[in-house]
Amino acid sequence: MPELSRRRALTATAALAAAAGAHALTAPRASAAPAHEHHPHGSPEPFDEVYKGRRIQGRPNGGGHHHGMDGMDYAVFVDGAELHVMRNADGTWISVVGHYAPVATPRAAARAAVDELQGARLLPFPAN
Repeated sequence: MPELSRRRALTATAALAAAAGAHALTAPRASAAPAHEHHPHGSPEPFDEVYKGRRIQGRPNGGGHHHGMDGMDYAVFVDGAELHVMRNADGTWISVVGHYAPVATPRAAARAAVDELQGARLLPFPAN
């Protein structure tokens, strides 16, 4: 079996990055969240529900260390474990579980994480 050269590795990485970029350009964007999922000033509504047997929660996090694009902090949890989320410049949200699949709200990010985890436990994400 031929040894993988640095040039081949870089070429393969560039090809994968180009393919991922093309997919991102052609993938449908998340639509705006329904009005009932946002406070009047635009921040997402808090939520606490059981989704597919998992408890998901989300709430503004005034004292946290995560700052979204609009300066607002928001904390999301799956069965008590924090799911790190981030608001994109276009208003969509991503999580560490669904980083390449933007969704309309933190609630949708929590639900998508539960779907992706397929019953697995969410592990702590190191802050640094």
